[in-house]
Amino acid sequence: MALTIAGLIAGLTGERAIGAPGRPWLDGPGLAHLAETVTATLADYGIGPGDRVAIVLPNGPEMATAFLTIASACCAAPLNPAYKAEEFEFYLSDLKPAAVVLTPGGPPAAAEVAARLGLPILSLIPGEGAAGLFRLEGPAAGTAKPRRAAGPEDPALVLHTSGTTARPKIVPLTNGNIVASAGNIARSLALGPADVCLNIMPLFHIHGLIAAVTASLAAGASVCCTPGFSAFKFGELLGEVRPTWYTAVPTMHQAILMRMRSHAAQARAANLRFIRSSSASLPPQVMAELEEVFGAPVIEAYGMTEAAHQMACNPLPPRARKPGAVGVAAGPEIAIMDDDNRMLPVGEIGEVVIRGANVTPGYDNNPSANAKAFTDGWFRTGDQGRLDEEGYLFLTGRLKEQINRGGEKVSPLEVDVVLLDHPSVAQACTFGIPHDKLGEEVGAVVVLRPDKAATEAEIREFASVRLAAFKVPRRVMIMEDIPKGATGKVQRIGLAAKLGLSA
Repeated sequence: MALTIAGLIAGLTGERAIGAPGRPWLDGPGLAHLAETVTATLADYGIGPGDRVAIVLPNGPEMATAFLTIASACCAAPLNPAYKAEEFEFYLSDLKPAAVVLTPGGPPAAAEVAARLGLPILSLIPGEGAAGLFRLEGPAAGTAKPRRAAGPEDPALVLHTSGTTARPKIVPLTNGNIVASAGNIARSLALGPADVCLNIMPLFHIHGLIAAVTASLAAGASVCCTPGFSAFKFGELLGEVRPTWYTAVPTMHQAILMRMRSHAAQARAANLRFIRSSSASLPPQVMAELEEVFGAPVIEAYGMTEAAHQMACNPLPPRARKPGAVGVAAGPEIAIMDDDNRMLPVGEIGEVVIRGANVTPGYDNNPSANAKAFTDGWFRTGDQGRLDEEGYLFLTGRLKEQINRGGEKVSPLEVDVVLLDHPSVAQACTFGIPHDKLGEEVGAVVVLRPDKAATEAEIREFASVRLAAFKVPRRVMIMEDIPKGATGKVQRIGLAAKLGLSA
């Protein structure tokens, strides 16, 4: 088994590795040759293992191959190309990369900030022919660095945490972390050379980079990289690409459902082997409807950046997939710990902790964060949950997202599930609203199903029959869409402020 990304790429022999709609596939040997070329180019610029290279590219096959080849030579730092100048200023100053990779004419804000910070810019020039081919061009090369193969302990990827409640932390992931996680995902999904993943996830985020791209290659399978997510084009892509699976966050699945409900024949004709969901809890109602519309099992997984993505995964049929559970341990060990660092027995609720080969060695240059995050070799995820007698993990919410209403703790996920049972509600997001006496009050945003109607009072009354009085949202906002972050995930923390709700 390969222990580095370079080793993984060097072992590729398949005729299809990276693709894009309407373009020829890049085969395994072609990707391996591209990786060798990129390693040589970076070495000419004095860049090698341990150095960071920021990547600011749009979604697509070049972003996938740039990540893989740069991460195999040094340390890739993908950034959202939609960032504003102030955001690029923060992330590039924090990362201190040796260079920034941009397409010619690529985000002006990124180019301007890189120039202001004195960072060399390497232009990525897409190649002719197969998807994902490119070359790097830049200023006159400086002092070359002797080529050295990156080892399992060398960093291959750095990403920032979301930073919704504090300054974002840098998460370094080693070659060993990434290869271990990719292998875990490939095994849990029984991926093989016949599988084709349709990637609709952004490739500046751990989910798409590891679950869609790297796990596919680790299994000798292939991945087709789209320019971005569009629910309207999804059915067309299914017919054109003929994928065997796709992976997405719950909000994407819900958008796909709203489109594909009226195209059920097209959904069934896709003949997907399975559908994967991760990065946030998937409501049981959405899982059931996805399976009904597509005629394929939905495999919910549990991941986070610090674990190089996957930690748990529901098994493939014929083993049980439990609605509301994020599966069994699928890579690292999983346990439940209380506030006093004691392990809790089956059924008791506490903080989810993990340890394993895919877990980051620690936040970059942040000893205080590491002291809080690691306990006796276990990483504290910040998620609350419980394990059942069969080892299935049930999440009850993010500890930071819990709503504290006058001392009564409310799990937003529990309220979401109840709201989604309302026949008119297609999407729901529960969050805390500041309150001058209680500290927080319960609020919710809902999106109604097409051609359905409901009032705030009706939804609150529906919830009151199923929830204790203190859990019923005091404010229900009916909107056309729920505000989301750059990766498509709903961010409950800070949502009240975004919506102009205050004490």
